[in-house]
Amino acid sequence: MSDRSWDPAAPGVLRLPSGRLVRGRGLRNPLPSGDTPQFGLYLLSGEPPPVEWESRWVRWRDFWLPSDRSALGPVLRELLERSDGERVEIACGGGFGRTGTAMSCLAVLDGVPAAEAVDYIREHYSPRAVEMPWQKRFVTRFD
Repeated sequence: MSDRSWDPAAPGVLRLPSGRLVRGRGLRNPLPSGDTPQFGLYLLSGEPPPVEWESRWVRWRDFWLPSDRSALGPVLRELLERSDGERVEIACGGGFGRTGTAMSCLAVLDGVPAAEAVDYIREHYSPRAVEMPWQKRFVTRFD
């Protein structure tokens, strides 16, 4: 493992089928100890607090879908590309609904069939991921 990767055994770290690592977390919790991200995607209804690393924000109310659904794909593609050599994270308030939905969409981009992506994330990230039926439906229609 390079110093530019997450520890795959660390809490919240997801290994995608390609082997790339992405950390998911809840912003209401303290920043985990250890390495900090080099890039983050924050899914919140209001602007996220400032961080010391490069980041993107997608406006997304708790329990809902992104305000601008077309904005999610490009930033997830950027995050997937960056995950090849950088520590990247996806976070929302609790780290399960919005984060799980975005991670499921990321899994689709990494080759998981859309109909199986939520189950993949629930198995490999958290059983609580993707909280609402419309979030699951969003993933099945994501491309």
